[in-house]
Amino acid sequence: MPEDYYAPPAPRKGSSLKGVFAAILLSFAGGASLIGYLVWDGRIQLGPEAPAPQPVASLPAPAAAPSAAPVATTSLEAKLADLERRMAQLDLQAAAFGGTSARAEGLLVAMAARRAIEQGKPLGYLEGQLKTRFDAARPDAVKTLLEAARSPVTLDQLSAQLEDLGPALLGTPQNEGGWDRFKREFSGLFVIRRDSGHAKRPAQRLDHTRLLLRSGRIDEAIAEVSRMPGNATAKDWIAAAQRYAAAQAALAQVEEAALNEPERLKSATGEAVQQPGLSASPLPDPAT
Repeated sequence: MPEDYYAPPAPRKGSSLKGVFAAILLSFAGGASLIGYLVWDGRIQLGPEAPAPQPVASLPAPAAAPSAAPVATTSLEAKLADLERRMAQLDLQAAAFGGTSARAEGLLVAMAARRAIEQGKPLGYLEGQLKTRFDAARPDAVKTLLEAARSPVTLDQLSAQLEDLGPALLGTPQNEGGWDRFKREFSGLFVIRRDSGHAKRPAQRLDHTRLLLRSGRIDEAIAEVSRMPGNATAKDWIAAAQRYAAAQAALAQVEEAALNEPERLKSATGEAVQQPGLSASPLPDPAT
């Protein structure tokens, strides 16, 4: 009897299982209720064929794709046309610059040739440059310059020779004494001429010739010497002065060709210069 009193009470199996089962049912019911509420509220959509959101479906991207190609093509053609116009303008400017450079080089060659001839020096490499650049445009002038360089005559030489010829040009006899010279010059003071306003004494002509030489008026100086009494003794001087005058005229011709020759001027390589001269009208702008 006493042993049964202290023994633990036997568990109640039926009431424990019922509690667990009731708790599971309550949890399932609560979860189902929560899911049902979310579905009803629209936060959860069931099924694989749910409709796409309206903003995404309304995007017009697929319809705009076909019209992008013509717009891009038109823009590319415009850019190509503008690029071709710019290239044509650059080509024209390059050609104009090349022609202007060739004319400037030709003028420098002409000026260098002038300096050499006026100083009585050989032309050297300028001889080939004169032939290449100016022989087609001014062949006679080039030939004259080459001959003048081979037989140089300078202004200083003409002046010195004129001083040596002075007494002979004045008609002074050789070995003339002082008294005879005085009588000749004194008698010249009383010579009566009908056109005294334009008449010149030989000494005056000689002084005028010196002035003409210093100013580079060679043709007029030759004319004055030809009118002097002793002009027969000045044939060599006159021939040398004529060569000098011809060289000066030839230099002026090649300088003018470098500036204004429209067709036959050549560059250093023998190519025709296309750029118009200074007297020609400027080229039109291709952009207009």
